[in-house]
Amino acid sequence: MKLSVIGCGYLGAVHAAAMASIGHEVVGIDVDPAKIEALSAGRSPIFEPGLPELLLAGVESGRLRFSTDMADAAGATMHFVAVGTPQKAGSNAADLRYVDAAVTALLPHLSAGDVVVGKSTVPVGTAARLAELVAPTGAVLAWNPEFLREGFAVQDTIAPDRLVYGLPPTPEDAAVARAAFDEVYAQAHSTGTPLVATGYSTAELVKVAANAFLATKISFINAMAEIAEVTDADVTELADAIGYDARIGRRFLNAGVGFGGGCLPKDIRAFTARAEELGRGESVAFLKEVDAINLRRRQRVIDLVVEELGGSAYQKRVAVLGLAFKPDSDDVRDSPALDVAVGLNGLGAVVLAFDPEAVPNARRLHPQLTFADSAEQALADADIVVVVTEWKAFRALDPSAVAELTAGKTIVDGRNCLDVDAWRGAGWRYVGLGRP
Repeated sequence: MKLSVIGCGYLGAVHAAAMASIGHEVVGIDVDPAKIEALSAGRSPIFEPGLPELLLAGVESGRLRFSTDMADAAGATMHFVAVGTPQKAGSNAADLRYVDAAVTALLPHLSAGDVVVGKSTVPVGTAARLAELVAPTGAVLAWNPEFLREGFAVQDTIAPDRLVYGLPPTPEDAAVARAAFDEVYAQAHSTGTPLVATGYSTAELVKVAANAFLATKISFINAMAEIAEVTDADVTELADAIGYDARIGRRFLNAGVGFGGGCLPKDIRAFTARAEELGRGESVAFLKEVDAINLRRRQRVIDLVVEELGGSAYQKRVAVLGLAFKPDSDDVRDSPALDVAVGLNGLGAVVLAFDPEAVPNARRLHPQLTFADSAEQALADADIVVVVTEWKAFRALDPSAVAELTAGKTIVDGRNCLDVDAWRGAGWRYVGLGRP
């Protein structure tokens, strides 16, 4: 099929490259000339495992190209809108200006029978409003939420764990959209990928409901960590015990510094704001506490570091390992790890921070921080070490080798990801979250 992807950020770049890799002819459109230049050369503007190879292969095959001109989207039969929906300044609501601008700019280039597909995460009710804009062109609008995990986005696009079709309300338009979806995702269908075909509102709610549930599960175990810290219980053993219950499950029950990134924090806030607009704010009022618990954990890590330094971080050397909000990513949007580094720096600590991929992005946001070129450089003469992103390289650190680099032998494990026995066995004071 001939496809266009409007917006070539994290979601759009991955979607465009993945669709080209399974045989479609794809043009990606974005307003950022520098981004388009990089993508056109087969270079990924983000760190995402597997994406550089897919981009280069797609560009070299001729199936994938990029442009800043929306007119180049003409001729495609499906147009995927994959622009960002950040949090509005001064509000919890989602900022839809980029979605609206993308659809409006696309209208002159649509033909009857085209399908415009929303992939951006939006407040429920957005699709119905946009469908009215698209209708006069003879095209139809559908919604197809994404469920990408950073670090696994390529796999999640090519072989998704489920597909959701948000179809128009009229049978004729729904048939057009469904046929297009079935064709574009034929490979996923051939492997038995579960499908939910539904209306606009449900499709919009699926993504925000999933993110709200995951955020709630993470904040729940972090709330249990807060109780564990004052009762000498071990939250990791608690999570193991309740995780054996099939109704609960062990995944996402890892206590630590909390969640971040470009999705969960802003999506649960936008969900709350939209529910309040609909007069049902009380239905998701608990999400405000989910958010509050999550933010508290960042301060808790800072407090633990200060406590271990005798009550003051001033002029103490702190090695901060991690800046991205999760491993296998360079994304520092709403990153707990970066917040910890900034908070300690603000207390007068001599912070030296390192991340395998996220240093350039962190430096752009917080040039006041000092960044190391390696973990070893960050660790040199440190009075205390704090791990806040669970990169494999950090989990694999040799406690004895690290002790030869640092001045102190205290480590604060902000992700509860290290081998406690190994670190304590090597003479370290190990401090975890919700652990004795």
